[in-house]
Amino acid sequence: MLCDVCREIDASVHLTKVVSGEVTLEHLCARCAAERGIETTVTTPPKNVMGEFLHAVQQQATVDKADATRCTFCTMTLKDFRATGRLGCAHCYETFEPSLRELLRRVHGSSQHVGRKYMPPAPELLHRATTIGELRDRLRRAIANEDFENAASLRDKIKGFE
Repeated sequence: MLCDVCREIDASVHLTKVVSGEVTLEHLCARCAAERGIETTVTTPPKNVMGEFLHAVQQQATVDKADATRCTFCTMTLKDFRATGRLGCAHCYETFEPSLRELLRRVHGSSQHVGRKYMPPAPELLHRATTIGELRDRLRRAIANEDFENAASLRDKIKGFE
C-alpha cells in the first residue's frame, strides 16, 4: 500500500484518527510521518549491560563445572547428555541430579511432580476385561466360521459378564 501523501513509497505507519465520532485511516511512509512530527522509532529502556555480563559469566562457570562431572559407572558427562538427550545409566540420575532438577524446573515449571498419580486397575476388573476380550475374540471367530450355535452361546456369556 502506497503512502497517502507522497504516493511513491510503501506505507509503514498506519494511523487511525477519530474526530467527532468519525474514523479515518491514514497510511504514511516513514519520511512523510517524520515530516508530520510522528516518531516511528521505538526507544527501549537502557539495558544493564554490566549485570547481564556478570550473570552470563556466572552461568558459564557453573555450566563448565557441571560439564566436567562424569558418571562413575558409565563415564557419561553432562555435555554428552545435552548432545544425545539420553542418560547413560541409572547412576546418571544421581550424578547429574542438580542439573536435571534445574532442567525439569525450566521445562515443567517445577522439579516436583504435581499431576495425577497412576493407580493401577483393580485385579478383578482387569480379570473381567480380559475374559470379555477373549470371549469377543472367540465370538468373532465363530461368526467367521459360521458356527452360529456356538456364537449364540458366546454372546450370552458376554452379556452375563457385562
